[in-house]
Amino acid sequence: MTEASFEAFVPRVPFTSMRVDPPHAEESSHEPAERRERSSETRSETRAEPRREPPRACYTAAEMQHLVDKAATLLEALPYIRRFHGEVFVLKYGGHAMIDPALRDSFARDVVLMKYVGLHPVVVHGGGPQIDATLASMGVVSERIDGLRVTDDRTMEVVEMVLGGRTNQEIVSLIGNHGGRAVGLTGRDDNFVRATRVTEMKTKSGKSVDPGRVGQVTTVRPDVVRRLIETGFIPVIAPIAVDEDGRSLNVNADTVAGKVAEALDARKLVLMTDIEGVRGKDGVVMSSLSAAEATALREDGVIDGGMIPKVACALEALAGGVKKAHIIDGRTKHAVLLELFTDLGIGTEITR
Repeated sequence: MTEASFEAFVPRVPFTSMRVDPPHAEESSHEPAERRERSSETRSETRAEPRREPPRACYTAAEMQHLVDKAATLLEALPYIRRFHGEVFVLKYGGHAMIDPALRDSFARDVVLMKYVGLHPVVVHGGGPQIDATLASMGVVSERIDGLRVTDDRTMEVVEMVLGGRTNQEIVSLIGNHGGRAVGLTGRDDNFVRATRVTEMKTKSGKSVDPGRVGQVTTVRPDVVRRLIETGFIPVIAPIAVDEDGRSLNVNADTVAGKVAEALDARKLVLMTDIEGVRGKDGVVMSSLSAAEATALREDGVIDGGMIPKVACALEALAGGVKKAHIIDGRTKHAVLLELFTDLGIGTEITR
C-alpha cells in the first residue's frame, strides 16, 4: 500500500454546477420604471457572464485504475474499521516520526482519520531528542542508564518545559491543523499518573547510581482521559508523573503508554520505533508472535538492545488486559493506518 492510499479518499475532479436563473414573475404595468430598468440590467449582466468549460467526460485508463486501487484500499480497511469502532487505541509517538516534518504530518493525519471513523486514539509522546537539544544549549550533559535519563532537579525543569510544554502543544496544534480536536495534559493533571521514585540503578560496570527524579508508575486513574474521549477530544499525554508528595517525576514514555492502555482497557497498544519490528532467529521481521514466543526470543537473546524494553512494555500491557500490542516503524509514512487497517500490516503484532 502507498502513501496515496490514505492521502485522499475523494479524487480532486474539477466540476461545474449548472446555474439556473430564478424564474421572474411577469412584470406588472404598475411596477416603477426605475425598478424595471435595474431588473433588466441585472439579467443582462448575468447573461453576459462567460460560461465555464464543462468537466471531462471520462478518465484515462491509468487514472481509472488509480481510482479503483483507492476503492480497493477502502474495502480492505472496512472490516477493521467496523471491528474497531468505539474502541480505545493508545499510540506511543516517538523517535524519528517526531522530527521529520513529513512524518509528523503523516502521524497527525492518521490520528485524525482514526477519530473520524469512530475509533478513540490516545497519544502518549516522548521527546528525548528535544530534551537533549535544550540541555545542550544550556551546557548541561545528560546521562542515560538502560534508556532512562538521570534526572536532577535542573534537568526535571527542562523535561517539564519541553515535554509538558512545547512538544505537547506542538502535537496538539498539528492534530488541530488537520481537523482534529486535541487536548494536551501530563500525569500531573488530576494527578492521574502516580509513580514512586527509582532510588537506585546500576550502570554496565555494576556501579550503583541514584537516577534522581526518575519514576516508576504505580497507578493510573484514567477518569480525566475518559472524559476527554467521551466529549470528542484526542488526549495527548506527556510522560510526567507525580509522587505522593506532589513532586513531578520523569517516566519512560513507553511505560506510561502501556499503563494508560491497561487503565483504559484499550483494544490495542501501538509503540512507534525507528526499526521495522521484532526480528526472529532468521533475522526476518515477524508480522505476528504470541506473548510466549516473544518471551522465549527474549530469553534466547534474539530480542536484545533497545527492543528489550519495547517488548517488555508490550508483554506487561497484554498481561494487564490490553488485547494486542504492535511495534511498528514510525519512519514509514502513515505507519499507524498501514498496521491497523491492512491485512499484512507493516510491523509486529504481539498477542496474548
